[in-house]
Amino acid sequence: MSKPKIRHLAIMTLDPERLAKFYEQTFEMSRLTGKGVPGSKAVYMTDGYITLALLENKADGKPSGLNHFGWHVDDQDEIASRMASFGVKVPARRPADRPYAETRGTDPDGNNFDLSVQGFGSEDDGAVRDKRPATV
Repeated sequence: MSKPKIRHLAIMTLDPERLAKFYEQTFEMSRLTGKGVPGSKAVYMTDGYITLALLENKADGKPSGLNHFGWHVDDQDEIASRMASFGVKVPARRPADRPYAETRGTDPDGNNFDLSVQGFGSEDDGAVRDKRPATV
């Protein structure tokens, strides 16, 4: 099994589109098209290696900021076994309509992370990038 790699970050924001323009113009990130839950305002981006999900914060009073990160792994069962040895719950299946990750787990401090064998949609994974320039 190859070493797991962090390949995904998700940020909760009140305005995904505004934040997407910031990351496009400041860090030259590109949008990934064709991903996400139907009807969602989420924007998925990549720098070519890591994907960044900008998720709409709909929870009244919940702070915006980092929501979870994602690991690209070769073997879900191996990772579940390693987690169990730390006394934490093994990863739970994600709903079928969620892009990218197959399972979600938490570390001993309760931080959420996703696990995916299929990858997170960087251009290295063959994802489609939207190369249109950003406008403010």
